[in-house]
Amino acid sequence: MKIVSIVLLTLYIALNFAFGQNPIQIVSDKFCNDPVFKHASISFNVIDLETGKTVASHNPNITLPSASTAKLFSTATALEILGPNFQPETRIYLDGQLDTLGVLNGNIWIRGGGDPTLGSKYFTKQENKRTFLDEWVKEIKSLGVKSVTGSIIADASEFGYEGVPDGWNWSDLGNYYGAGTSGLTIFDNLINFRFNTSSVTGEPVDVNSIEPEIPHLEFYNYITSSTRRGDNVYFYGGPYSPIRYAQGTLPINRTDFLVKASISDPELLFAYELEKKLEEHNISVDGKYKSARMMHISSSQINYDSRKLIITHKGQKLIDIINITNMKSINLFAEHMLTLVAASQSKIGSSSNGVAVLDSYWNKKINTSGLHMNDGSGLSRSNAVSASNYTSLLHYMHKSKHAELYKKSLPVAGISGTLRNVCKGQSAQNRLFAKSGTMSRIKSYSGYVDSSTGKKYAFALIVNNQSCSSSVLKQKMAVLFNKMATN
Repeated sequence: MKIVSIVLLTLYIALNFAFGQNPIQIVSDKFCNDPVFKHASISFNVIDLETGKTVASHNPNITLPSASTAKLFSTATALEILGPNFQPETRIYLDGQLDTLGVLNGNIWIRGGGDPTLGSKYFTKQENKRTFLDEWVKEIKSLGVKSVTGSIIADASEFGYEGVPDGWNWSDLGNYYGAGTSGLTIFDNLINFRFNTSSVTGEPVDVNSIEPEIPHLEFYNYITSSTRRGDNVYFYGGPYSPIRYAQGTLPINRTDFLVKASISDPELLFAYELEKKLEEHNISVDGKYKSARMMHISSSQINYDSRKLIITHKGQKLIDIINITNMKSINLFAEHMLTLVAASQSKIGSSSNGVAVLDSYWNKKINTSGLHMNDGSGLSRSNAVSASNYTSLLHYMHKSKHAELYKKSLPVAGISGTLRNVCKGQSAQNRLFAKSGTMSRIKSYSGYVDSSTGKKYAFALIVNNQSCSSSVLKQKMAVLFNKMATN
């Protein structure tokens, strides 16, 4: 009888514990104990935004590479430091004398201000992507300039020449998503290669066109035709190298198949593009287009006060850039967030200086224990972030004067951006606002949940090295998201 009583008491306590446990934690525990995560690392955390208290968690302090959810940090940093209405500026100067015949006995200088939106496909129709250059030439022409004895010189030196952040893989650098930042970014720092493929598997593909035209480009084509579907091509090549080579496959019997690669030297291309545009408008340039990097000079060695400032071009507002960054997960824009804050706080707007500014800024405001950021986009596998790092950031931004703008920049589950197919038609649709992150063996989400119960949460979920496919993992995560959206 005594043994039965003990068993019943034990069962009673266990049932009470089960019924009293947070439903989100129960679903979280079931998720984390799934066999597909036997060899995986998981960091999960949910906090109540009103109280700041933890609602559910699993290894919340373990730091992991989280891919593109890192953009939450870079965009928040830029928004807080620079403000939503900040506009990067590109300036055009003349040096030398303009004579009565319209001859500029000197040079035209393009001074970069880290604007990522010049000729960007995210802000202008591609047939109009050179409109800003036409407007600049119109201004130059209005001054009476008919010819230039010197050169068009592009100066991006105020943002340094690191090219890309440390920790980016060689296999990423030549591809469109691995485009590095520049003080003079142009056309999203992308090259559009178009190929014609063969009807025979294994046969080489032919280059149909390359746009924009890249001066000094050396392209080595090892792409073959295949019965495989889609773009299976990788481009290779480092920053500032004129060499690009590509290998992989494209589908057979295709014409004008588009594959995007990164521009290796945006600064030099900028000078080349302005020179071409001037000549289109019958303004001759005697000297060859140049870049400050290749001339081994920097803005600190140039007395711009002695030059004539003729154009100040204001880029898109920061909040509009942030909206695109988070909604479409644009690596280039995220990296520009860090270079812009670096330029505002130090002499050189480099990626490394941007990371230093990010670290210093958030160390004073949130829990950054274990946090290690190597870039602003999440492309670096050297990044290490915990779920609690993310929820601390999100809790802070929830109380910021920019809280509404920040939340609105995030994709909405089942509705928009990179989350448009996540929880579509399910409980979390239109209730989960988050940034996603995806790389090989990495899947993460972090953001806000407006529960149907009236509760408001900040959450982060990072999974590394799962043994299931990405699509299956998304389905398993959706169960957890839906539970947060209804509790």
